[in-house]
Amino acid sequence: MVTARLRGLGRFDALVLTSLVWFLGKFLRYAFPPLFGTLGETYGVSRAALGTAFTAFMLVYAAMQFPSGVLADRVGSVRVIAGGALLAAGGALALTVDSPFVVLVAAMCCMGAGTGTYKTVAVELLSRVYPDRTGRALGVFDTFGTFGGVAAPAAVVLVTGLAGVVGAPWRTLFLAGGLAGLAVTVAFAVRVPRRLAVRSTSDDDGPDIDDELGTGDGPGTDTTAGDESTESGGVRAYLALFRRPRFAAFVTVTILFSFAYNGTVAFLPLYLADETALTAATANLLFSALFVVSLVQLVTGEASDRVGATPVMAGTLGVATAGLVGVLALSATAGPLVLGGCVVALGLGAHGFRPVRGAYLLTIVPDDVAGGGLGAVRTLLMGAGAVAPAVVGVLSETVGFRPAFALLAAALVAATGLAAVLWLVER
Repeated sequence: MVTARLRGLGRFDALVLTSLVWFLGKFLRYAFPPLFGTLGETYGVSRAALGTAFTAFMLVYAAMQFPSGVLADRVGSVRVIAGGALLAAGGALALTVDSPFVVLVAAMCCMGAGTGTYKTVAVELLSRVYPDRTGRALGVFDTFGTFGGVAAPAAVVLVTGLAGVVGAPWRTLFLAGGLAGLAVTVAFAVRVPRRLAVRSTSDDDGPDIDDELGTGDGPGTDTTAGDESTESGGVRAYLALFRRPRFAAFVTVTILFSFAYNGTVAFLPLYLADETALTAATANLLFSALFVVSLVQLVTGEASDRVGATPVMAGTLGVATAGLVGVLALSATAGPLVLGGCVVALGLGAHGFRPVRGAYLLTIVPDDVAGGGLGAVRTLLMGAGAVAPAVVGVLSETVGFRPAFALLAAALVAATGLAAVLWLVER
C-alpha cells in the first residue's frame, strides 16, 4: 500500500520540479529590491542607477515571453526551460565574486532573460502533463512562485545580518541560488521528459514526445503536415489570434489586471504609510499579508477545473476590485483591521486570478501555437506591469497618491466588467 501511494505521488514529479524552477526564478528576482541599499554601498551607485538596472531586468524578462513560447513550439518545452534555468543560474553565480557595476547589470539581464522563459513555457508544459488537472497544477505552480517572493526578503535579512562576520554576505545568497538552480535544472531535464513519455503512452492523442526527447525531427515530424505546421508557427498565426473577439477581450482583461496589480504592489506600503493612520511597520505587515494569502491559488485552480474558468475569473477579479476600492475609499478613516481586510481581499482576488487566466487561455488558443500564443499575451501583460510603477510614481508626485490609486482601481473595475461579459457570453 505504501509503495502504491509513493507511485501515486511520483506522477507529480514534473509539477514539483517545474514549480521549483519557478520558485527559484521568483526568489532571485525579489532578492534585488531589499538589497538596493547594500548594493548601492557596495558599488557606489545611486538608487536611480539601481532602479534602472532592475528595470532592465524586468524589460528583458518581459521581452522573453513571446520568443520563448515560439521556441518551445519548435524545439520543445523542456529544452527551453532548462536552457533558461542554466542562464539564470549563471547570472546568479556571476555575482559571487567581486566585480564592477557593469557586471551586476549584465548578470541581472541574464537572470531576467533566463527566468523569462519559465512561466510561458511551463503553463503549456503542465497542461500537457496534467490535462485533466490543469487548473490545480497551475495553482500549485503559481503558489510556489509567490512564495519565492515571500522567501527572498527573509533570506536577505538573514544574510545581511552576517555583515562583519564574512566579507560580502549578500553574495552568499546568489551563490546558494545559483547552485540550487543548477541542481534543480539537472533533475528537471532528467525527470520531466520521462513523465511526458509516460503521458504520451497513456494518451493516443497526446503530444509527440520525440520533440521533447530530441529523438525526432522536431516539430511537425509528420511530413504530410509540414507546410501547415510551418505556416501555423509563423508570426501571422499569432497575430491572427488577436482578431478573435474572445482572445482580444481576454488579453484586455489580463493587461488591465497586470497594470493595476503591479502598480499597487510597487507602492502599497508607501500609500498605506502616507495616506492612512497606519505606521510604516504596520503598513509593511499588511503588505506581507498580500502575499501570504497566495495559497488561494490552490482553491481557484481546482474551482476552474470544476465549474469553468470564466466564472472564477470574474469572481476573483471582483474580490480584488472590492479590496482595492476599499483601501482607496477607507484610507482616511479606517483602522488596521478594516484596511487589513481590504488588503487580504485584494490578495485573495489577485492571486486567485493567476492560475485561472493561464488555464482559460489554453482553451481558446490552438494547440499548435499554444506556446507562442501564451508568450504573446505574457509579453503584453508584463509590459503593462513594467510600466505601471513608473506611471503611479509620476502621478503620485504630480497629483497625489489617491488619484494614482484611483486609476489603478478603475483598471481593475474595467477588467472585472469585461471578465463578467466573457462569462455571460459563454453561459
